[in-house]
Amino acid sequence: MTIQRVGIIGSGIMGSGIAEVAAKKGHSVVLRSRKQESADAMVAGLEKSLAKQVERGKLEQADADATLALVTPTTDLGDLAECDLVIESVVEDLAVKTALFAELDSICKPETILATNTSTLAVVEMAVATGRPSQVCGIHFFNPAPMMSLVEIVTPLTASSETMAAATAFAEACGKNAVAVKDRAGFIVNALLFPYLNNAVRMLENGTASAEDIDEAMKGGCNFPMGPLTLLDLVGLDTSLAIIDALYEEFKDPNYAAMPLLRRMVSAGQLGRKTKQGFYNYTR
Repeated sequence: MTIQRVGIIGSGIMGSGIAEVAAKKGHSVVLRSRKQESADAMVAGLEKSLAKQVERGKLEQADADATLALVTPTTDLGDLAECDLVIESVVEDLAVKTALFAELDSICKPETILATNTSTLAVVEMAVATGRPSQVCGIHFFNPAPMMSLVEIVTPLTASSETMAAATAFAEACGKNAVAVKDRAGFIVNALLFPYLNNAVRMLENGTASAEDIDEAMKGGCNFPMGPLTLLDLVGLDTSLAIIDALYEEFKDPNYAAMPLLRRMVSAGQLGRKTKQGFYNYTR
C-alpha cells in the first residue's frame, strides 16, 4: 500500500520529531495529544525547530512553511480514522499501549497499518490486542528523530510481508536507513547498548573509576561522542532502568540485571538532565 496520511500519537519529543520527519517528505500528518495545549505546544516546537534550520541555512523558508502546513494537531483519536499509517509514541507501558491499539483498531479504516515506536516492549502483545494483527509492526525511530538516520523495522510473528514492506518503504521515503529486526526485547541497538551502560554503572558503583574518568575513557579510547554515564543522564535514568528491566525479564541474563545504584537513583528522583541531577549535576 502507499502511505500518504500518517497519524502520530504522543506529546513528547519523539512524537513531534517523527511528525517533522514525515511532513518534510510530503506526508500529511495528524498529530494527536490528549490535551489541546500539549498538541499546540508540539506544533510550536516543530515551528521552532524548522525556524532554526532556516536560520542556519539548512532549509528554505518555503519548505519550512510547506512542512508546517502538512501537520494538523488534534486531541481526538477519531481524527486518525483515515490515516494509512498510525505510529504511537506514548509512555513505555505495555498496558497503556495495548489499550491504545485496541481503541485504534476500532477507529481506523480496515487497511490502516498500526505501528509502535517502542524501543523495548514486545510488539506482538500490541498486535494481538487488535483484530488486525497482520497489520501491526514496530517502527522505532531514534531521538532526535529528525537527526538520527536509523529506524529499526520490527517484525512480530503475526505481521504480514505486505505490512513489513510498507513500513520499510515508509521509513526509506522519510530518508532513513531502515534495518530489519525480529521482535525481541531491545531489538538491535538497545539490546547491545544498555548492557554496556549498565556495566558502566557497575564500574562506578564498584569504585573502579570516577564518573568523569569512565566517560573520558570511552570517549578517548573508543571515539564515542559521549561517555556512558553522560548518555544515561541524557536518555533519563528512569527510561534506562525500564529498558534494562525489560531486557532482563525477556532473557534472564545476569548481565541485564540493573545495578542497585541505578535503581536507587531512580527512587531518589535523580533521573538525569530532566531533573537537573543524575550522574552529573545540571543546575549550573
